[in-house]
Amino acid sequence: MKPKIISIHTDTNPIKAQSNSINLPNPLSLKPQKDNRPITLLSETDRLLSLSVCFSCLLVLIRMIHTGRTTFLFLVCNIFLAWLPYLITGRLARMQPFRPRFLFAAMMLAWLLFIPNSFYIITDLFHLNDWYNDRQMPSWFDLAMILSFVWNGLLLGVLSVRQMERIVKPRLPAHHELFFLYPLMWLNALGIYTGRYLRFNSWDLVTDPFQLFVDIARIVIHPLRNQYVWAMIFCFSILMTLMYLMLKKVSKALN
Repeated sequence: MKPKIISIHTDTNPIKAQSNSINLPNPLSLKPQKDNRPITLLSETDRLLSLSVCFSCLLVLIRMIHTGRTTFLFLVCNIFLAWLPYLITGRLARMQPFRPRFLFAAMMLAWLLFIPNSFYIITDLFHLNDWYNDRQMPSWFDLAMILSFVWNGLLLGVLSVRQMERIVKPRLPAHHELFFLYPLMWLNALGIYTGRYLRFNSWDLVTDPFQLFVDIARIVIHPLRNQYVWAMIFCFSILMTLMYLMLKKVSKALN
C-alpha cells in the first residue's frame, strides 16, 4: 500500500492574503480621545444659559446708561463667580476616569471653594429695598434685573451640583443622594453666611485663611451665642436642598 501524500497549498498571493486578513484594533492600545471643544456653548443648555446671562448683563448696562451710576455692577462679578463651578464640573466630567488624579483633586477642591457663589446670589434680593439701592429706576426694573441674576445663579449652581453628583455618587459608600447633597448644601449655606454677613469671599481662603477660620470657630464653639447664625444656616441648607430636588424632579417630568 502506497502512503497517501497530503499536499498543503498556501496562498502566496499578497493581494489576496491582504484582502482576507482583518486588522482589528488592539483594545489595550485604545486611548480616550480628548474633548477639545470649548468649555462653554457645548449644548443647547449652555447656549440658553449664555443667552440668559447676557440678558441679565444687558439690564445692568441699561441701568448704568440711564442713571450714570455703577450701583449694581457687582452683579456681573457675582454671576461670573457663579459660572466658575459650572465650568469646573464640565471639565471634570470630561476628565474621567479621574486622570491625572492630582489635577482632578485640585479641581475638586476649587469647585468646593467656588460653588457657594452660585447660591450666594439668592441673597442679592436684599438689595431691592436696602440702602444700597439708589432707586433711580422703577422698582419693576430692579426686580427683573436682580431676579434674573438670582435665577441664572441658581440654575448654574443646580446644574453644577448635578454634574458633580453624577461624578462622585457611584464612588460613595452610601448611594442615597441626600448623603451627598445635604452636607454640600450645608457648606453652601455656611459660605453664604460668611459672604453676606462676615464679608468673606472665596479668595480669602487663600489670602486670609486664619481670620476666616477664627470667625467660623467662634460660631462653632459658641452655638448658643449664635442661634440666629445656625438658624440661617439650617434654613438655607434645607431650602437649597429642596430647590435642587424639586428642579431635578421637574426636569425629569418635562422629559
